[in-house]
Parts: sequence; structure tokens; C-alpha cells
Amino acid sequence: MTSPQPTVWPAFRARDARALIRFLVDAFGFEETAVYGEGDLVAHAQLSWPEGGGVMLGSVRADADDAWPAVPGTAACYVVAADPSAVHARAVSAGATIVRELSTTDYGSKEFSARDPEGNLWSFGTYTGEPRRPG
Repeated sequence: MTSPQPTVWPAFRARDARALIRFLVDAFGFEETAVYGEGDLVAHAQLSWPEGGGVMLGSVRADADDAWPAVPGTAACYVVAADPSAVHARAVSAGATIVRELSTTDYGSKEFSARDPEGNLWSFGTYTGEPRRPG
């Protein structure tokens, strides 16, 4: 039996979506699953996280009819990673701006945080969340 696809996908806009896609792939290890658009415009992109889930993004739109008027550089995402040390090393090697060094939290997660070139905050760690309460 296969597990269901994640149903929560962070989605955001970028000033330079193609450059952000390259950064997220190179610095953090996301996989480019789908990119739709022409030239510099990215209408929709899906980047998958190798351990499950992923993010969606697209180019910021100048028109007033934008149905998704997210402000570039304001997203914050937490990504569960089995080996945050390896992701940290990859991020540092790719020139990512580390804003919180790799450390172990008081709740036992090993994690770090970095900013992408758009200003979004990315945290990678071993914390998988608390079990759901019986309903």
C-alpha cells in the first residue's frame, strides 16, 4: 500500500522564479518536478522534496487580477529532513545565507535555518510533528 500524497503544499511568488528554482534545487536538494511558463515567467512550478511533499511557486504578477497575490520573500517553510547535517553542508557549499546554525533544540530536533535569494526563510530539521490527538 502506498502512502497518500501530502495535502499541504506551501505556495509562494518570486521576483525571479527561475533563479529561485535553481537555488532550491542546488542549495537544498529539491527536485524540479514541473515548471510551466515561457521565458522569465513561471506560471507554475512544483519542486518535490525527496522525502515527501514539496512546494509550489510562480513568478510575481504585476496585474491587479492576480488570484494569488502573495508578496515575494515573505514565506517561511519547515522541511523535515532525515539528515539535516547533509542539507546544511549542501546549503553552505552552494552559498546559502545561514541565519541559524545547525543545532539541537530543547525538543530534540536537529535543525538549521537559511534564507533564499528572495528572502524566504527555510528551516530543515528532524522534527516530524506531534502525533494527532485521538478524535
